[in-house]
Amino acid sequence: MTSVTASFVLRRATAFLEDALSNLEVRRRALTAARRRLSSPADPSTLHALSLLSETLDPSAAAATSAAYAAAAAAAASPSSLSALLLAISLALRRRHADAARALIDVFVLDPAAARADIAPELFEELFLPHLFPAVRWFAERRSRILSSMEEGRPAAAAMTSLSRMSDGQAADLRELENTYEGVMDENSKVYAGYLKELLRSGDGISPPELVLPTVNGVEEDIDEMKDETIGREEIGSTNEHFNPIWAEADNSIDFSDGQINKGQCSYTRAPSLYPQRVPPQIFRQPSTKSIDNRRNIISEVGQAFSSAENSDESSSDPEPDMEEDKKKPSLKPKIEYQGQKQTSMNSTCSIDLSMIDDDKFLASSNQTPPKDFVCPITSNLFDDPVTLETGQTYERRAIQEWLERGNMTCPITRQKLHSAKLPKTNFVLKRLIASWREENAYSIASPSLRSPSPEITQPNPPKRSPSPTSVITQACVDGTTRDLRLAINTLCTSDVLSEAETAVLQIERLWRETGAEPQLVSALSKPSVINGFVEILFNSIDLQVLRTSVFLLSELASMDKIVIQTLTSVDSDVECMVALFKKGLSEAVVLIYLLHPSWERLLEMDMVEALLMVLKSEEDDSSNSCLKPKTASILLLQQILASDDKISTEVVDAIISEGVFESIIQSLAADMEDVRMAAIRIIVRCMEVDGSCRHLIAGKAKLEIILENFATVGDMERFEIVRFLFELVKLDRRTYNEKLLHSIKDGGKFSTMHALVVYLQTALQDQSPIIAGLLLQLDILVEPRKSSIYREEAIDALISCLRNPDINNSQLLAAEIIVSLQGRFSSSGESVTRESLLKRAGVKKRNRPTMGSDQIDYVHDNSEEKLEDDKVTDDWERKMAYALVSHEFGLLFEALAEGLKSEQREFFSACLVSASWLTYMLSILPDTGLRGAARVCLLKHFVLVFKSAKDADDKALAMLALSSFMNDSEGMHDLTFHIKDIIKTLRELKKSYVLANEMLKHLCRGQESCMLEMWNHQVLAQVDCSMHGEVLSIAYFKNRIISGHSDGTVKVWGSGEKLLHQIQETREHTKAVTSLAVLQSGKKLFSGSVDKSVRVWSLHDGRINCMEFHDTKDQVHSLNISNNMACFIPQGAGVKVLTWNGASRLLNPNKSVKCLSLVQGKLYCGCSDNSIQEIDLATGTLGTIQIGSKKLLAKANPINALQVQDGLLYSASSPLDGAAVKIWNASNYSPMGSLPSILEVRCMTISSELIYLGSKSGVVEVWSKDKLSRIGTLQIGSNCRVQCMTVINDELLVVGTSDGKLQAWGLT
Repeated sequence: MTSVTASFVLRRATAFLEDALSNLEVRRRALTAARRRLSSPADPSTLHALSLLSETLDPSAAAATSAAYAAAAAAAASPSSLSALLLAISLALRRRHADAARALIDVFVLDPAAARADIAPELFEELFLPHLFPAVRWFAERRSRILSSMEEGRPAAAAMTSLSRMSDGQAADLRELENTYEGVMDENSKVYAGYLKELLRSGDGISPPELVLPTVNGVEEDIDEMKDETIGREEIGSTNEHFNPIWAEADNSIDFSDGQINKGQCSYTRAPSLYPQRVPPQIFRQPSTKSIDNRRNIISEVGQAFSSAENSDESSSDPEPDMEEDKKKPSLKPKIEYQGQKQTSMNSTCSIDLSMIDDDKFLASSNQTPPKDFVCPITSNLFDDPVTLETGQTYERRAIQEWLERGNMTCPITRQKLHSAKLPKTNFVLKRLIASWREENAYSIASPSLRSPSPEITQPNPPKRSPSPTSVITQACVDGTTRDLRLAINTLCTSDVLSEAETAVLQIERLWRETGAEPQLVSALSKPSVINGFVEILFNSIDLQVLRTSVFLLSELASMDKIVIQTLTSVDSDVECMVALFKKGLSEAVVLIYLLHPSWERLLEMDMVEALLMVLKSEEDDSSNSCLKPKTASILLLQQILASDDKISTEVVDAIISEGVFESIIQSLAADMEDVRMAAIRIIVRCMEVDGSCRHLIAGKAKLEIILENFATVGDMERFEIVRFLFELVKLDRRTYNEKLLHSIKDGGKFSTMHALVVYLQTALQDQSPIIAGLLLQLDILVEPRKSSIYREEAIDALISCLRNPDINNSQLLAAEIIVSLQGRFSSSGESVTRESLLKRAGVKKRNRPTMGSDQIDYVHDNSEEKLEDDKVTDDWERKMAYALVSHEFGLLFEALAEGLKSEQREFFSACLVSASWLTYMLSILPDTGLRGAARVCLLKHFVLVFKSAKDADDKALAMLALSSFMNDSEGMHDLTFHIKDIIKTLRELKKSYVLANEMLKHLCRGQESCMLEMWNHQVLAQVDCSMHGEVLSIAYFKNRIISGHSDGTVKVWGSGEKLLHQIQETREHTKAVTSLAVLQSGKKLFSGSVDKSVRVWSLHDGRINCMEFHDTKDQVHSLNISNNMACFIPQGAGVKVLTWNGASRLLNPNKSVKCLSLVQGKLYCGCSDNSIQEIDLATGTLGTIQIGSKKLLAKANPINALQVQDGLLYSASSPLDGAAVKIWNASNYSPMGSLPSILEVRCMTISSELIYLGSKSGVVEVWSKDKLSRIGTLQIGSNCRVQCMTVINDELLVVGTSDGKLQAWGLT
């Protein structure tokens, strides 16, 4: 028996606990049963478990959880079944499923009898009973031996109904057997429960324990043979009762009286079945209101009706309703269709003459069976001329005469030697007795031995030494086989003994194989009465061989005769029984289920997906000669399910991939049956749509040759499915792999794939043409990328035709998307990343929103050399494909894409924009053959319109990339000048996100000063007067709020955006001037420094700031700079003070009078009063000099008023005494990089990504180009004020604070 897995045990235990938590009846039954087993109500382990459960249900007790667990563990020294069950429920509520499962299995260790009978019978049947089933069978056989020794004449069925109807010895034996049975089940349950716990703790890989059975005469019973008969993890018996094989038949047995038999009522006395019982119907659906179960078919030939043991009382009371019901039912007339006939084996010495079987009276021999003394042992027929030999044995004269003529001189039965070959006279006494018996029993069928041989079995050229077909013995063989078949079918349909019916099934299967399924045999077996007999076997038998044989015969019959399908599908429970058998391990049943043609809704309703996947994952037995293999039927059914709605099929695909059955489906691409190959293709295509990462596995294992050869023989719909499969397959994220696949497609098969595709393209439907054309075009590029061909012309013409056809929207969009995908770049999931690759070429800096596939653009692989090689192949493919598309009829595709850019359908417009941008960009890489002019005429105005008015920034970026290609020639640049203002305006919006925008701005403004001035024009957007709070000394931008610090200690919060400089809050935590505001690099905290010798830390909630921390600095704070673990500021005296957040402080550079600071990446830059600049490494304390200050005593002071570090450059600002107010240094090697020749005395400075703003003491702010170091403009802030502080917000907004208490906001126009 196959051992269970830890995951299986965990799933079953979790399912039971979840059912107990959600179902009151289940929970009440389990807890009540466990409570009855308590030795005392105050059991300590139970109290601890109840405490833990109480704390689990009470959220306020979460803090005491660990203590509760410790208490429960301490109580585990003397646990009970109730405490273990309560602990399992508590752990399940806490979602600790593994611990809960172990606690639940502990119940079977502590009290196995109660656990399997009352507490958790469902779990016992699922986990324990498959292992213990050999013991069940062993005791069932022992019980049968006891019952078989009953007194003669006492009915066995009646004897099993109660102990009172048995002999005293039998009752005692059965009681002793039951006690032994209970003990064996208890001990084996405990041992197996321990194994399951260890399995959950250690995982798979440990072997299950051996089953221990009682010994007989000191020798343990051999259970290997019984183990082979088990099927898997079957359910045995009722799910709500304690299963005991000793008394299991008591409830199902029934007395058979003459009255009942005469009424045509009989029922099997069945052993408990491993599979769902056909009756009662509540197992599958609600009970019927009819008095007689209408699932049974009346056997009209003998007038007998099968009814269940449970319904026998009802059915015997009033048979008329059934008769009326039958009159309403249409008669089932046999209409046989044969898929093919098998020839009878030539090695067989006899063949069944099925014409001798009267189909209408096939079952009419049940009451005419002759006594065995009236039947010849050779011919198996009634005597016609009986002769009695000297040995006392009687034979048919013709039969024994032929026996002797063959040279035999012995009696056929006794093997005694005969003294004479001369036969005696006829036994007239026996002959008269036989004649009398015939008259009394109306036995009208003539003895087959006296018939003339049928011409159908006469062989024209009999083999040598073969007996003559007219031989009595040969005829007896034929008649005997026919009689065997008749009796087997009669036994199957009428016998009330299960073992007899099972034997009949095996005998019918043997005869079926010997005769090769002749039409007469199929007709006889296809009758509803016989089919129902097979179904009864499926409901009641527990013998695996019998079940498989019944399913095999039903499958063969269903494949040959539609009447069989109608009979099987007329009763829902019959189909559900087959599904139950299949789900419990009988894989052959899936063939029969497929032949019944259930709908996909029915398949989902019956929850067959998991069982289908198990069949596909298992190794198939090739010895089966059924009409279909189980794997074949599973694939066909799975394809039917996947054809349902997308949500369901997505879940199924996830299961297919996670269960690891995908390789089995791929192997089915090489199946012999065309339907199976097509079903596998449909499944794989759906899998690629849901999870494209499976493409690599398909590409590595699929055999495309058979599919390509199949292309020429299938219909148009199947052809398209093959093309779609191939087109989806060549979307790997490695171009080298894609090209290998394309070569395999082009060169595979026995005919030209490209020729077949072009012929199919000419007749394909409009919505199929784009995919066919896309695949054909890719194959053509492999041949001659620079030369035109009929294949290329047809493919591109088809794509253009679809783009221009607005009547079929699907084909329009599909054609545009296929052109996009032809670039040849795909993500690991098979999605085209053409759009993302173009945005990357536009120099995207950051994304405002996630874009599908953008995480796959880099194509990260383990081997960088492979990546570089693949990138090279991809670029080469892109150039070849772009050239083929744009050169077709001198840019005809541009016209079709231009029409698409006018579309109001967003998806179609977007696909056309990506295609047009890609091809236009490629024109700047490909040699100019005049196609740039064609593209400019068709597309430039559309790109400008998109660039100006598109709402999506990525759409603008794509149009910008296309427009950049027109800037490389004079005519294109000339056309762009007509839209220069709109282009520059949009470029300024995009320059923060795309590098290409900056480059285009520089290119367009090169040599055009007026353009530069217009581009950087500023205007006042807002202004407020805060003079009542003194000067504005500091400004910061913190979490979308503008913060200002004033000379009276006030800190104000202002709005940004639409409510620019709208006051939100005013606070005065500082007592003196707020000289500095600094934001931590993470942006989470705001720091303020003041003359009141303190630093405060602020947070922002709901638009308002709150003081979180206060730090006493013992000194005035100027020019505050912040890092994660320290603050640097200029004190009232010389040097720089460094304050750590734990309160420690130190003084650096004590010999310099420092005027300004800048802290960047652990380096502190100091601008001093003597015009010197120092760099201090805070980690090592190393001091470096960037600029040496003035040493002249009489020289005019020229202090450094402002420092800024950005992009590796250090900017210092002072007065213009030496001709340059601002100097620029390389921050790494201190080398000078340039200067700004401003004549202002700069007091403050701020820098954006493009501009440098210099604030002076005269109330003027100069704007300088960061790139060209040239002045762009001047902003007049005020007349009688100094510019005290400035900050730039998002490179677009400049906020200025002045000495007269005003705040101004300037924006770029």
